Amino acid sequence: MQQEIYRDIPRIYTAIAECLACAIYYWLLPRRRRFPAFAAATAVFLFLDIFWLDLTGGVNTVFWFPCMFIAIGGMYVYLFFILKISAASCFYTLLKTFMIAEFMAAFEWQLEFFYGSSLAGKWTAFLLVAAVYAAVAAAVILLEKGMTRDTGIYDLSAREILPAALIVVSAFLMSNLSFVLRNTPFSGGMVTDIFTIRTLVDAIGLACLYGFQSHLYEQHAERELSKINAMLKAQYDHYRNYQETINLINIKYHDLKHQLAGLTAESDPQKRKEWLASMNSELESYRPQTQTGNQVLDGIIDQKLPLMRQNKIRFTCVTDGALLSFMHVTDICTIFGNALDNAIESVIVLPDPDKRIVHLSVSARKQFVCIEVDNYCDHPVKIVNGFPVTTKGDVRNHGFGVKSIAYTAEKYGGNVHFDVQDKNFELKVLIPR
Repeated sequence: MQQEIYRDIPRIYTAIAECLACAIYYWLLPRRRRFPAFAAATAVFLFLDIFWLDLTGGVNTVFWFPCMFIAIGGMYVYLFFILKISAASCFYTLLKTFMIAEFMAAFEWQLEFFYGSSLAGKWTAFLLVAAVYAAVAAAVILLEKGMTRDTGIYDLSAREILPAALIVVSAFLMSNLSFVLRNTPFSGGMVTDIFTIRTLVDAIGLACLYGFQSHLYEQHAERELSKINAMLKAQYDHYRNYQETINLINIKYHDLKHQLAGLTAESDPQKRKEWLASMNSELESYRPQTQTGNQVLDGIIDQKLPLMRQNKIRFTCVTDGALLSFMHVTDICTIFGNALDNAIESVIVLPDPDKRIVHLSVSARKQFVCIEVDNYCDHPVKIVNGFPVTTKGDVRNHGFGVKSIAYTAEKYGGNVHFDVQDKNFELKVLIPR
């Protein structure tokens, strides 16, 4: 009887559910493969999964769990092949896809088992499978969409993954207990009871898993906000310290100018005049060079100029700084400080100095202030959910610069757009005036 009940759940249904659950995340997370490779990998995985589950469908209970673990291992390999995420993130995604597939197959089979006498032929059953799987997939996408905007939520530690693994393992064992052991206080005695227990336990397990992920997402959002605020403060403090230094230099500059003017008027030997001229020429290097019409923006640019000169970066600036008068000093520091830092960081590694180009512009476009920072970019940049993906290994602690720019723009009702065209990376910020 136990073996007959086990066979009552078509293995092809489980294989399709596992394949669909994995494929969902191809559209939600960073992709390692292009669509043709993804489609080919999906076809291969589906074929192998159907073959393996069908081959092991009638095995003894002792071998059932090892066979399931092999199938789960195949899901992991498939996910790692199509997704550009770490091994730990892939394992966490595997936990979710497995739980989704289990619920998807159990829910559909319970409906089909209950309405079996009403289903006329295989096509009706096929339509039911398609409808239920599509509904569950749509629900998963809606739940995941908000949480996968920032893929940092998937860059979890082993300590964070462990509770999720316990949830999935517990739900899987409890939902399949009646198929393995009939004589326990938690096993169902009738076929309908067994299917109901499996569906409900899988549903509860999935709900617990998403509840846990929601908690992780809130924690991640709090950490991210804390880091962004720290970055905003650091940019502002950096500007204030630099501005104080510039003010001192300006004072010395003007004092020495007056002293030199008095000394030059005196009757001195020719060599003294040459020495004074040399001093005057040296002082010119301390003279503030940027005049954008906004003192804060001048300070930020002057701060970056020595690094750009040292690394032979060509910097052009066409700005109407008066347009920024309505913005707070901290917000100006955040947008321009981070934007210029990212542009300099991108071009400074280019071997050809002629390609180290950064351009900044601030202009009025109708009722908007348009801020643009462009830099040469000869490598592909991946844009995910509107943000460029950091090329640094530590995703958790990088990428906050662009987020802080977006966060600041949103404070004024504006938005940020990133684009790469003709080897030119463009950051554009539009803020209502």
